[in-house]
Amino acid sequence: MIEGKAETGSLVTGGVAAVFASACCVGPLILVSVGIGGAWISYLTILEPYRWIFIGIAVAALAFAWRRIYRPAAKCEPGQVCAAPRTRRAYKVAFWIVTTFVAVAAAFPYTAPLFL
Repeated sequence: MIEGKAETGSLVTGGVAAVFASACCVGPLILVSVGIGGAWISYLTILEPYRWIFIGIAVAALAFAWRRIYRPAAKCEPGQVCAAPRTRRAYKVAFWIVTTFVAVAAAFPYTAPLFL
């Protein structure tokens, strides 16, 4: 596998799984907030029983991404993507953004009543 593709793939997988995990709860709120509405939004609740599966996939993908992103730079050969400090920093920022999104998706159903 080309260096850098594993990190990107893991982050994308984690992000997509977080989107599906939040589709039942956060999704309708965001859609209505931006002015998109309709009766079809209520159909997103059918994904609720699968929310923990998607969160599990997201956590597994983020664990793999963490292992790849935070490995010592000494294991990277000069010239590889993982050896460039700028690229490593970008992956770390993306990792923490996706991790925050997964945490919000997991906690939202439990914290939403506090905002009502």
